[in-house]
Amino acid sequence: MQENQLKEIYVEELKDLYSAETQLVKALPKMAKAATSDELRAGFEEHLEQTKGHVQRLEDIFKTLGESPKGKTCKGMQGLITEGSEMIEEEDQGEGLDVGLISAAQRVEHYEIAGYGSVAAYADLLGEEEAASLLRTTLEEEKETDQKLTELAREVNVEAAGATSDEDEADAKTKKPAAKSRSAKA
Repeated sequence: MQENQLKEIYVEELKDLYSAETQLVKALPKMAKAATSDELRAGFEEHLEQTKGHVQRLEDIFKTLGESPKGKTCKGMQGLITEGSEMIEEEDQGEGLDVGLISAAQRVEHYEIAGYGSVAAYADLLGEEEAASLLRTTLEEEKETDQKLTELAREVNVEAAGATSDEDEADAKTKKPAAKSRSAKA
């Protein structure tokens, strides 16, 4: 592959990530508002501030490249955010919603981890050392966020399962059919 081809792919992928991050800046407050767990809400609020930093890093990289970050819509992130929004609208309040929010957030993190891993490798190949360093910093932050979500999921999933078991037991005593529940595995 020629260097100009790789650079074109690199810039396009950076634009995709910029679109993804700016979409997240709008979506994270909605996720925080929907969360019933104080810890999950705080995590979304913390990641919102971190995401604003990711946007700034990308803008810095674009400035160095002499390129505009705009002009592309990340359809992958758009789909992930739409799924999360639908979950918020569908779910009852409580641990079930938090389980779903964590699952949706982890999908987002995995998408970002894949994207940042790729563009950091492209930056290395293109000799863009400063950009590569910024991109790896963001990549590490995305991995840390994913790990925090995994740890939180363990707690929330157990709570949701416990609430479901308690509800099922109460329903059995009154001979009501048990409500179906939805859980996520992290």
